[in-house]
Amino acid sequence: MTSQEIRQQFLDFFKSKEHLIVPSAPIVLKDDPTLMFSNSGMTQFKDYFLGYKEPKSSRIADTQKCLRVSGKHNDLDDVGRDTYHHTMFEMLGNWSFGDYFKKEAITWAWELLTEVYKIPKENLYVTIFEGDEKENLERDTEAYDLWKQFISEDRIINGNKKDNFWEMGASGPCGPCSEIHVDLRSAEEKAKVSGLELVNNDHPQVVEIWNLVFMQFNRKADGSLENLPAKHIDTGMGFERLCMALQHKESNYDTDVFTPLIAKVEELSGKKYTGILTDEKDIAIRVVVDHIRAVSFAIADGQLPSNGGAGYVIRRILRRAISYSYRFLDRKEPFLYQLVAVLQEQMGKFFPELEKQGTLVTEVIKSEEESFLRTIETGLIRVDKLIQQTISEGKKILPTEEVFELYDTYGFPDDLTRIIAEEKGLTIDEAGFEQALNQQKQRSKADSAQKVYDWVTLEEKPENFVGYDQLESETYITRYRKVENKDGEFYQVVLSESPFYPEGGGQVGDKGTLENAAESFEVLETKKENGLIISLINALPKDAGAVFYAKVNVADRKNSQANHSVTHLLHEALREVLGTHVEQKGSYVGPDYLRFDFSHFSKMTEEELALVESKVNAKIKENIPLQEFRTIPIQEALDRGAMALFGEKYGDNVRMIQFGSSKELCGGTHVKSTSEIGHFKIVSESSAAAGIRRIEAISGEKSEEYFKNLETQFTEISQLLKSKDLSKSIEKLLEENSALKSEIESFKKEKAKGEIQNWKNDFEDNNGKKLLVKKTSLDAGSVKDIVFQLKKEIPNSVTIIISDAGEKPMITVGVSADLEANYHAGNIVKELAKEIQGGGGGNPGFATAGGKNIEGIENAYQKALEI
Repeated sequence: MTSQEIRQQFLDFFKSKEHLIVPSAPIVLKDDPTLMFSNSGMTQFKDYFLGYKEPKSSRIADTQKCLRVSGKHNDLDDVGRDTYHHTMFEMLGNWSFGDYFKKEAITWAWELLTEVYKIPKENLYVTIFEGDEKENLERDTEAYDLWKQFISEDRIINGNKKDNFWEMGASGPCGPCSEIHVDLRSAEEKAKVSGLELVNNDHPQVVEIWNLVFMQFNRKADGSLENLPAKHIDTGMGFERLCMALQHKESNYDTDVFTPLIAKVEELSGKKYTGILTDEKDIAIRVVVDHIRAVSFAIADGQLPSNGGAGYVIRRILRRAISYSYRFLDRKEPFLYQLVAVLQEQMGKFFPELEKQGTLVTEVIKSEEESFLRTIETGLIRVDKLIQQTISEGKKILPTEEVFELYDTYGFPDDLTRIIAEEKGLTIDEAGFEQALNQQKQRSKADSAQKVYDWVTLEEKPENFVGYDQLESETYITRYRKVENKDGEFYQVVLSESPFYPEGGGQVGDKGTLENAAESFEVLETKKENGLIISLINALPKDAGAVFYAKVNVADRKNSQANHSVTHLLHEALREVLGTHVEQKGSYVGPDYLRFDFSHFSKMTEEELALVESKVNAKIKENIPLQEFRTIPIQEALDRGAMALFGEKYGDNVRMIQFGSSKELCGGTHVKSTSEIGHFKIVSESSAAAGIRRIEAISGEKSEEYFKNLETQFTEISQLLKSKDLSKSIEKLLEENSALKSEIESFKKEKAKGEIQNWKNDFEDNNGKKLLVKKTSLDAGSVKDIVFQLKKEIPNSVTIIISDAGEKPMITVGVSADLEANYHAGNIVKELAKEIQGGGGGNPGFATAGGKNIEGIENAYQKALEI
């Protein structure tokens, strides 16, 4: 049975049990402050469990793309070193939202595994929650009694809170669970050791295959548990492990989920995969085929590699794969990107985002490979210098600060530094490195640390967003909670009627005021969390239950919505000028400017930019009215030609914004007609990432300010040049400047010649060795020429020139060829540079160093005389 058949049988089975089959949500989360990625099948249904939203069906089944590489659920370090841990994996699941509970979940799980998939019953074990006194939770006897109907009691195992109480994170929906484990060992191995002893003991062939979570609690911020409004079922079955069991393999990597990728790696690397767990080459191949899946799906869902947040996680995964292929597969050129086509062929039919975004995914990965391979090469040079310096100082341990800088600043893998050092008989300070790493993590945590208290609910009532139609409203606070961070103490409030647009879709959240006759509070930001619109204020009202007036900052909202509307026009114009491959890949829409990222593989020409700008401004002048379809079935919107962005999560009903032929699914605020935008001006076009270009632009008032500033500058320059023909006047200035530069260079050369003749007579002789130490105001280029000439003409000489030309001091050292065995210019200059708070280096014959402290020149001069 192929993996595709196994997946389809699961979905068909639950469809027969009246479950609605839904597509996987994006692997990247954009509206959940507690998670970066979907780390379980239930993530996309979190709002249903909490009661914030109504599900489209009380019974749902799907396969969800998941990623576990950070936080509580982190499998990264295990990947490649065992047979069953992965970064990206599929989670097959069936869900009940207040419908069926334990009886049906257990019965159907047993039916699917034993009757449909035909797994021998004697190969299965189940676990139940044994209870927890500290949490005041009792043993799950209900699940135990249900399992007794299908499996002997000696195969039902009590599990502790760690194994059998499922929690998505530090807070949120949770509950006891019942795991199903499968024993895939041979009959001979089973005769030696009972599977009972191996359940939950990390045996590679006695593995958890399915987890049935009985979701009935919500973990609050203070750690306490409260009952959910209704009981739910949340199950998750690891697709890759299921394939291993049904295809009778000993490793997930031996299934057809991975074998096509492994075959391609073998072809490209010339290395043969043997499946040995301890073989570094095989570990590298497993890392590569696992990580390429995680990175490809993340990019396809809109998360590009970057230096922060979720983007940094993706870059880290990709660099881990590149590092392994570089070290153990001898791949010094990009090759991972060639695996994307294999992944598309395998999974593109079920996950169309891989097909649609394939070119972008391939180009981004290739560019990241090229960049990081250069980093590795640069790092190798740095490591070599570090090793030579350590050896020359007679030490055996590389300095921790330098090793950590290689890792933290340059992205050079610390384990690669360790391997190279060991080859030279050196080590790194493991404890010191870990300490530096932990200190960095603590600093990062401190910067982002935030304590969030539990909600205090004043009234159980649905909250409404009225900001599409009005900028102020009478309202009251339905719930609030305290928030503490490095900036102080604040309060988040939820309003019964809120005109404040919450940050989303690239548009910044509204600011404004919340006031009544007695009190007034500034609304500092507005965000959305778990379906709630949350506004931040700096204090709690004395009477939180009073009636307030919520007022949006009108000027900021007006400018933001103008910029948002213009991004729609810009998107359409880019597709017209560059081609339909252009798709939005991110945006920022604020009151001051807009940023628009889009897929395109080359720098835009001046002509293309001018044409795009012209098209957008033409649409603005047309005064096209806004057509808003506030609630429309998503399929109808798509049939009408609306643009839907990959990586975005859409419901059954959506909001469609139309300006003429521009149609997009969008939840943001917009102008009533395009003429309100005023004017559109592109400020810059640049690269945001491989295959992604970025346009920054302004509109409305900011565009007017831009042209007023240009006019002012034009007038000032005209007055300075006393000319209205600026082009001609500037051309004349440039010609004069060039002529003057030539004259200055001639003067410098003449002065340098004079200094050479003078300095030749100033060398001090000491037992046949000659030293010249001079202070000068000559520029660096002239000094370099002089030093090279002197070291060539004066045998057995060391020349040290200390220059104060400009604002920064400069030291230049030259050693004649016949003294290079005795004196090293690079070492001399490093020592002298300490006096001017600088650094530099060079070879034995010539070296330079620049510094910050010009006051240290005299000390450097005296130190040079001591040589």
